[in-house]
Amino acid sequence: MRITVRYGLLGLVLVAATLPVSAAGSGQFKDLLNKAKQSSPMSSSSKLGSGLPDSDIASGLKEALAKGTTNAINSLGRSDGFWKNAKVRIPLPGKLEQAGNLARKMGQGARVDAFELSLNRAAEEAVPKVADIFGDAIRKMTLSDARGILTGGDHAATDFFRRVAGDALTARIHPIVAKATASVGCTEKYKEFTAGSGGGLGSTLGSLGSLGGGHKSGSGGSPLDLDNYVTGKTLDGLFTMIGEEEQSIRHNPAARSTDLLKKVFGG
Repeated sequence: MRITVRYGLLGLVLVAATLPVSAAGSGQFKDLLNKAKQSSPMSSSSKLGSGLPDSDIASGLKEALAKGTTNAINSLGRSDGFWKNAKVRIPLPGKLEQAGNLARKMGQGARVDAFELSLNRAAEEAVPKVADIFGDAIRKMTLSDARGILTGGDHAATDFFRRVAGDALTARIHPIVAKATASVGCTEKYKEFTAGSGGGLGSTLGSLGSLGGGHKSGSGGSPLDLDNYVTGKTLDGLFTMIGEEEQSIRHNPAARSTDLLKKVFGG
């Protein structure tokens, strides 16, 4: 599978999104960090954001979100990003998992693997193309949002993304997934999988497959809406990895790689 997005640009897109509107055009992110550093002395308190102005807290959180989303996108939006990550790997949908287990016992494991792999490949192609949506969500963060995220739980920032960007991410990912599922042959592999080797196996898999959920697709007559399924699982995977990045920044001092992150989160 060919990933068409250059990952070097992802960081730039998201980092630019952390800048105030008036400064984004200049691209001087380093200047922002320097100004934030000068705006208040380093706090020796271990409390999050203790003694810091709201502007510093907001800047630190935006940087943390940019870092976390960039890492998550780079991790998932590549070959095997989903397929070889047990935490986010996309399984066969609904009753098709039961059908897959049956198929494996009947010597059709290769068909099952090919179909499942095609679902994960579609997700891997879609992920790199949503960086700007996360950037927009970061720009929309208010000072009130920042305070709430800072004092919230381990996944408060991830929950903020779900609330602010969830619908936009779904709208962006779905057509990309639809195109990707076509390009990696999901429908064909689904047909091969449910057809089995003909006879009793094909009939059994087809019956189980029809119970997989969703409605009939407009192409190929598939009884599963694979695009909706993969879109949902792609979002779940993204938020899972962003949540891990957020938790790491909150609890692991080594993950706070800049002075601003150390000011806000300690360490």
